[in-house]
Amino acid sequence: MITNTEPATASIQDTLRVAVQVVLPTLAGGVIKRRPLGLAAAQKLQLDRPAVRLLGRLRARYGPGPLRLRVPGRSVDLALSAEDVAEVLATAPVPFSPSTKEKRAALGHFQPHGVLISDATDRPPRRRFNEEVLEPGRPLHDLAAPFAAVLAKEAASLWDKGNLDWDTFNTAWWRIVRQVTLGESAAGDDELTDMLARLRKDANWAYAHPRREELHERFRKRLIEHLERAEPGSLAEVIASATEEREPEVVADQVAHWLFAFDAAGIVTFRALALLATHPAAREQAGEELGDADLAQPNQFAYLRACALESVRLWPTTPALLRESTADTAWGPAGTTILIFTPFFHRDPESMPYADRFEPGIWLDGSAAVNPALVPFSAGPAICPGRDLVLFCASTMLAHLIRDRRFELVSGAVLGPERPLPATLDNFHLKFELVSG
Repeated sequence: MITNTEPATASIQDTLRVAVQVVLPTLAGGVIKRRPLGLAAAQKLQLDRPAVRLLGRLRARYGPGPLRLRVPGRSVDLALSAEDVAEVLATAPVPFSPSTKEKRAALGHFQPHGVLISDATDRPPRRRFNEEVLEPGRPLHDLAAPFAAVLAKEAASLWDKGNLDWDTFNTAWWRIVRQVTLGESAAGDDELTDMLARLRKDANWAYAHPRREELHERFRKRLIEHLERAEPGSLAEVIASATEEREPEVVADQVAHWLFAFDAAGIVTFRALALLATHPAAREQAGEELGDADLAQPNQFAYLRACALESVRLWPTTPALLRESTADTAWGPAGTTILIFTPFFHRDPESMPYADRFEPGIWLDGSAAVNPALVPFSAGPAICPGRDLVLFCASTMLAHLIRDRRFELVSGAVLGPERPLPATLDNFHLKFELVSG
């Protein structure tokens, strides 16, 4: 049941501290589309570290219950305990809906019918559609074999120049994403995802940027054209036979969200590669798991999946989980916004002795499972329906990148097991080189 604890009320000074140290850096980095300059500055200043420390001090000062921030004209509560995180996320969409004012303003730029911002009437069939196509709860999707073949093909030449940077990786990653979702004919359609990128940049500004309706219509029309081909071996093929949600515009908006989410998955994968490059014991264990596996065929690489999950724990790609109450609760009146700042819970030194270490084993030995605030894909009824497909693609790509290779991180943050890992990691400036011998 939802906490019966009445929120404590933060002082004006502490509310301002949350705004300056938590909210503004999160917005500056780009919530919907990452900003390279913003993320580079955040890494240099390690902006997530003071944010985590601030929330720890607020918990000590006000107690572990929800904390009401003094926001004029709004009811906004900050979650400070793992138990409250679990309870809020478990009760979606009623009384805590994932469709908040902020999300509707942002995601409405490119997916106005997306399930995350759908109302109580439209949400159930759209959620069922997402689950029918993406198959959550299954480590290997029904189409894992053609997906594995796509990953093998696109990964084959990534190390040809002896080095690997973000731009090279990201180009291949988007070719994979377009083929997995839309089919081989979409592999080279950079214009489609470039249009989405422009819309997502606008979405970073939410209310503050007018919607580009013409651009959105061109993007949606192009996306529908790809979906109508229903190419074998792609999610578009599954969509064509789905029993839920047949309206083309609504379907296209679900797929737009998948493309958006796959972008974050690429960031997760590249960061996980940096962790493996700088942690020899983990790299060795991953190599042992690969063995002589045929990477052109689907595999369940449990350890590499754990590495991807640990990448998200250390550097959440969704730093702010928002919920909005649909009725009066102990948290406040209907319309109250609940803010869950995931870096705080993922790096909380009071509850995790491994907070600043790379520990993929926690996802295999049950340690992560008993911590309800470790939510790499959110949690509860609104948990990401594409989580298993994402982990399959990320782990398979990592397998291709590390198989029978020695490589090192030559540019970007300094990482390693001998020091606490940075609180913020800029993926855009990571670069790797093969090591001979």
